[in-house]
Amino acid sequence: MAVDDESGSGEAAAGPGVTRWIDPNPTELAAVTADPHLGEVVVGAEALARRIAELGAEISADYADTPVLLVGVLKGAFMFMADLSRAIDLPVEFDFMAVASYGNATKSSGVVRIVKDLDVDLSGRHVLIVEDIIDSGLTLAYLRKNLLARHPASVEVCALLVRDGLQKSDPDLRYVGFRIPPEFVVGYGLDVAERYRGLPFIATYQEDAT
Repeated sequence: MAVDDESGSGEAAAGPGVTRWIDPNPTELAAVTADPHLGEVVVGAEALARRIAELGAEISADYADTPVLLVGVLKGAFMFMADLSRAIDLPVEFDFMAVASYGNATKSSGVVRIVKDLDVDLSGRHVLIVEDIIDSGLTLAYLRKNLLARHPASVEVCALLVRDGLQKSDPDLRYVGFRIPPEFVVGYGLDVAERYRGLPFIATYQEDAT
């Protein structure tokens, strides 16, 4: 499904956080057609590449004179963080955290626990949390509180996706790739029981395929 702008390009008007519905290319369409658990393509590979380049340029401008530490939230953000880091025209450092709230399910348990903690000291550092997707925002709120307790100079968030309508409060995101409807999605690092992470696009997931 595509939302046409006035230019007829098949893409919603550009801008940070805009929802973009891109017509799938033939390869993406074939992939979702072949798998009964995959629904519509939500964000195609070309749209991902374009938006990540834009985010990289924004971050480069904002942190031009400031060393930044990218904190990737595993496992879902690993593809996004790798591509985003290459789009940032600055020296950046990396560290990773792993948290659990979903397990192998498609609905969060609501209980967040740290599975892997950071290796570096955050004192006085400018930290940019790199998230794959924001649902209720509870995991992010927990992470932000946890990291702020380590006395960084700043903590900001870059989220690839925000599932609109699920947040009970403003998650305070500095950078957003795409705002999408509240369906469960997979691909580009996002999974169900470790499946679909390697898809180069993002698509809806249908648990009870018919």
